[in-house]
Amino acid sequence: MSLAKTSWIALLLVCAACSGLTQNPPTETPTNTAPPTDIPTLTLTPLPSDTAAPTQTPSPMLTPSSTLTWTPQPTPSTTPSPTLNFIYDNWDFVEAPAGIESMLVTPHLAFVNTNNRNVQNIGTPTPGNNISTLYYLSSNGGTPVEMLQMTAETGDQVYVAPTGNAIAYMRLENTPSTDGLYVVDLTLATPIRGRILATTSLNQRGIPSEPVWSPDGTRLAVALETAYDIDIFTVGRDGATPTNMTRNGSYDFWPTWSPDGRYLSFVSDRAVCPSWIPGEPNTCDGTDTEPPRGGYVYIMDVTTGETRQISQQWVTEPPQWVNPRQIAYASGEPAFGDPARELWIADIFTNETRQLVLDQNDDPFKFAESWSPNGQQVFYQAADDSTTLVLASLDGTEIARVDNLNFTRFGVSAAWSPNGTTIAIGGVGGQCPYGVITITNEFGYVARGNPPPSMCEPTYSPDGSLLAFTGVNPRQDGRIDIYVANANGFGAQNLTANLRGNINLLGWVGG
Repeated sequence: MSLAKTSWIALLLVCAACSGLTQNPPTETPTNTAPPTDIPTLTLTPLPSDTAAPTQTPSPMLTPSSTLTWTPQPTPSTTPSPTLNFIYDNWDFVEAPAGIESMLVTPHLAFVNTNNRNVQNIGTPTPGNNISTLYYLSSNGGTPVEMLQMTAETGDQVYVAPTGNAIAYMRLENTPSTDGLYVVDLTLATPIRGRILATTSLNQRGIPSEPVWSPDGTRLAVALETAYDIDIFTVGRDGATPTNMTRNGSYDFWPTWSPDGRYLSFVSDRAVCPSWIPGEPNTCDGTDTEPPRGGYVYIMDVTTGETRQISQQWVTEPPQWVNPRQIAYASGEPAFGDPARELWIADIFTNETRQLVLDQNDDPFKFAESWSPNGQQVFYQAADDSTTLVLASLDGTEIARVDNLNFTRFGVSAAWSPNGTTIAIGGVGGQCPYGVITITNEFGYVARGNPPPSMCEPTYSPDGSLLAFTGVNPRQDGRIDIYVANANGFGAQNLTANLRGNINLLGWVGG
């Protein structure tokens, strides 16, 4: 520090002391004197930060503060990300049909048809129209009811409430003023939609996390990155009252509502990294800790906010509710070298967590699991050098094992009927090697048909009376259609034969 600067600070302190007197004595105006050329160099101890900022900055009038206290301001080691703010703009009316509430008293199938074309000759290619249309279709067939039009860029990012009375979707048209996450409120006499988030991706800090509706369709839960972490927010279907449910500095993601809407489950790394915010106690910032790919399972009472850790196992995929009191999850990452993928189920009221381990010849790799509605049985694909299908009881008893249904690894899906007596088995993603297959809860065949149609992604209606699935009919044009059959799998009917383009079945709504 130069001698001239030292003299200036001393003068300021003297003036501060004098300003407290009732009468100020006259002072001499100092003359501008050139600083001496030979000034001793003062050796100072560096402050903790490269740039120190005073807590009180002198005003332009150079009025001295009573005390010159310098406080180091650490620079965060991690640059904060921009925080998304909830908005409600670009709202407009939706030309949805009247009487939606009464229509949805009975179960309907929700599906998206993309690039539907008026094809005169199926052998002649027809250009796509870049339009995706969300339809509701009565399980009795008839004409699909158009609910919403989007551009094809939306893809499969369409999320319909279980009641069918609310929709969320990503609008992606490469236009910043309109792109984002939208919600549609179908409970109004004239339905309205609006943008709630100006974002072009639901991939948050490398973790894809889909928004999910509460069972009654009143609120949407979505995981969003904040400045340093990820939090779970809920927002009304009308865009109102956005609420941060998990504000604590950790990574919280993969929200899922319990079937009764009382709890919100999610995955969090908070037990390992309580915070990623610089300067907070036990922060992982600046410790070379890698951002998580997973975490432990937690549940939150949405009324009280009480939050509890459910799993003691690290999970890297979303958990699933089996019923209002049981939640299932899997541990292990075979793709990253783990020697097993294990299945677990937890009772949220007794805090009892159980692992499925067969009494004899346990399978280290269990995939495509589907739990019975009461949580006492599970169907899964065992995969090692070959694949087999297994039905087992939670107590470790193997009920049945078959190796003559050769689905590829990760290529099987199964659905239980709501009463737990029947299981439908199919393929995934258009890879459907078999026809309709339904079995009992003891693995006795109810139906085992040959294609066409083949069966993928089977799903039972909420009342269990009908079985829907996607299937390929090579005798027509080799494309995927939606079929509905009786609960046992017999009597399948094609409900989308009059549409062209790509069809994506979202599931049952209403009823």
